[in-house]
Amino acid sequence: MIPFNKSVYLPEALEYLEDSVKARNISGDGKYTKFCSQWLEKKFNAKKVLLTTSCTAALEMCAILLNIKSGDEIIMPSFTFVTTANAFVLHGAKIVFVDIRPDTMNIDETLIENAITKKTKAIVVVHYAGIGCEMNTIKKISDKYCIPIIEDSAQGVMSLYDGQALGTIGDLGCYSFHETKNYTMGEGGALVINNEKYIERAEIIREKGTNRTRFYRGEIDKYSWVDIGSSFLPSEINASYLYAQLEQAEKINNDRLQTWNYYYDAFKEYKKNNILDLPIIPSLCKHNAHMFYLKFKDINIRTQYINHMKKEHINCVFHYVPLHSSEAGKNFSRFSGNDVYTTKESERLVRLPMFYAMSEKERKKIINCSIVFIKNNT
Repeated sequence: MIPFNKSVYLPEALEYLEDSVKARNISGDGKYTKFCSQWLEKKFNAKKVLLTTSCTAALEMCAILLNIKSGDEIIMPSFTFVTTANAFVLHGAKIVFVDIRPDTMNIDETLIENAITKKTKAIVVVHYAGIGCEMNTIKKISDKYCIPIIEDSAQGVMSLYDGQALGTIGDLGCYSFHETKNYTMGEGGALVINNEKYIERAEIIREKGTNRTRFYRGEIDKYSWVDIGSSFLPSEINASYLYAQLEQAEKINNDRLQTWNYYYDAFKEYKKNNILDLPIIPSLCKHNAHMFYLKFKDINIRTQYINHMKKEHINCVFHYVPLHSSEAGKNFSRFSGNDVYTTKESERLVRLPMFYAMSEKERKKIINCSIVFIKNNT
């Protein structure tokens, strides 16, 4: 079976793992946690990056930083992972979903303003497939209404919008280093703080509501409980595994882009003939090849394709079921305007295997089996 995903493995990771264990300081915020944070800050020109236990944790920290409470409203797309919404629902917020663009699967920036009310406390954008939302327009809306932007850039590490790293454009950004992402620490993430007013409190929230970070920097002579928070620090073991990949981030990125381009070149004639749709990369975006997807005519053909590929021992998968159609979504959200594209486009999309160091043999098999299906069923 060709799997949908394989997590990145580098030999250097074993060396760093051994080093972190032998140091007998594996609880977090040690050498490798600092190395990762500093690398991300320097590479992406970010004001502050705090490594977390997950992207979910980073989103939950955002909710606390913005003092989200019962009755508040948060605007976001419905085509996203559950934690994008759940992080704010946990604090009593009502989620206001906005339709997506069919070309990028990102939130439709032209519909955001109509979704704003006096209760709106944040706009959460999701950079689907590592392709940036239309941030110039969204920033103008944010500035006009003084509403902060949170970037769910779980899939966007190493992607750019208008020359700026995804996750560093809004007030706060969130990365994922889950096993399924381009760079992984198994379970992990990062909070990117672009508005300096949030930095000190974010450190406190991340350290269980204590000012322990200031204590370790020698700024105070003891630390104590000063605010709400939770245990959002990842282990040094996880950070050491990640750091080996960050050191080779460009190599990993280029390898994935090679596979992505290989796919695109193989399928572009079918797009040209309107048989299926391929990912679209807007001119201001530079993507990280997080995923490659095909869009078939409808859910029935997509299901047939997935089953066909499975028989060929290739694991192709669909993606999010729109949150507004879920049981919890019906209880904790509302949809602003009409669902013109969210459901329809989500039902057409199927993701092809994409991982670092995919072999030429694997790529050829995926493409050849796909083309057999396309020719026989469209």
